[in-house]
Amino acid sequence: MDQDKSMEFMQIAMKYLPEAKEKLDQAGVEISFELLQPFMELFTKVMNEAYELGKKDALSK
Repeated sequence: MDQDKSMEFMQIAMKYLPEAKEKLDQAGVEISFELLQPFMELFTKVMNEAYELGKKDALSK
């Protein structure tokens, strides 16, 4: 995975992290930033796959 893209995806995740944490808190789910780390890694994998799919789609047009 491209390190620069991975960093961009992490910045996007961090942008929305407070909102996600608030929703989890409202749902009664207590979660720490340490527990979120595996989900952040999963998020970057999803974002990378979505990016590659969009790139492939753009190149095929």
